[in-house]
Formats: sequence, C-alpha cells, structure tokens
Amino acid sequence: MVVPFRWINPPVTMVMVDRWLSSDRDDFYLHQQWLDWNVMPKQAALAVVTSEDQKFPHHAGIDFEAVMTALKEAYRGGDLRGASTISQQVAKNMYLWTGRSWLRKGLELWFTLLVELSWGKQRILEVYLNIAEWGPGVFGLEAASRYHFGKPAAQLTPMQSALLASSLPSPLNYQPAQPASHLIERANWNLAQQQKLGGTQWLQPLAE
Repeated sequence: MVVPFRWINPPVTMVMVDRWLSSDRDDFYLHQQWLDWNVMPKQAALAVVTSEDQKFPHHAGIDFEAVMTALKEAYRGGDLRGASTISQQVAKNMYLWTGRSWLRKGLELWFTLLVELSWGKQRILEVYLNIAEWGPGVFGLEAASRYHFGKPAAQLTPMQSALLASSLPSPLNYQPAQPASHLIERANWNLAQQQKLGGTQWLQPLAE
C-alpha cells in the first residue's frame, strides 16, 4: 500500500473519495493535474513548507515535541488537534478517513513511518503538493493555481504562492484570490520566513 507510490503517482486519495461521496452536488467533480518535481515551481514548494512544516527536512516524519504538546492538551480536556507534519498529512490524506480520533491518529503515525522509510523527503513533498486540498474538489498546486488565480502554477507570483500556502490550514474557508486581512498577514509572514530560510536553495537537501 505504501512502497509502490515511491514511483507511481497516486490516482486518488481517501480524502478525495470522502469529498466525492459526501458531496450533495450532482455536478461535483475532482480537479487535479499532477506536477512532477522537476517542473514543480520551487518558490511555491518553499512557501508550502514554510507555512506547514519548517522542520520537514530534519525530522523522521513526526514532530515529537508537537505531538507531546497536543497529547497534554487533549489529556487536560482540550481537543485532539493535529500537530501534523507534512509527512503525516500525506499519510492521512492518502490512506485514512477524515475526522479526529485516537484510532485514526495511531494509524496516521504508522503510515507516516512507512512513508518516511519508503519514499524519501523529495517524493513526500512532491506527493503532498499534488494531493493537498485547496478548495471544493480542488487538489494539488496546479489545480489550486488555476482555480484561484486562473493561471498555471509556473506563473504564480511569490505573493500568490504565499497566499495559497497560508490558506492550507483551512482551505475550504479561505479565498487566496480575494484574501482577508489576516490571510494577507500570514502570507507576508510566509515571505519573510522564506528569506530567513535562504530561499529555494533550502529545498536542495531534500533530494539527498
């Protein structure tokens, strides 16, 4: 279930299936167009990692510090929140159902470890950028760029990439092409963080 997707691009994910089955629209369909890593706009890739998981090149799929913090909050009566790395989000989107539960979280960690052992960082990020949800039925960077900005991902400006990346925590609620002030603030923070990381060359170690 995991190893073949190191080389095979997944045609569908469990989240895509869930969105399709739960839609009450007769005209609902999935928007996705795969971008291989060699043509993926690296500015947009950096924007997503900056927004979602700046420890991505260095951890083994799980940010244990964030997990422990989330578990402590849940033990004290809070919600069981994500604390998810990019690797965990790939595992969750590919293989598991939506929603939150201890069972699903446990399976998510198991699949995350398998993905990390089997794929490598560059492949994990490539898959994530192609299956992440960016709107109703909109999956992947290319579809997101065309849906929100009416252009291919290769033509995104740095600000547009930052707006898309900053919308990922709640992609069904944000409008990157018509951003509210707080989304603009998040995007500006994203751009500043990209500079601190050193730009797109920061992604080069992922291929090692």
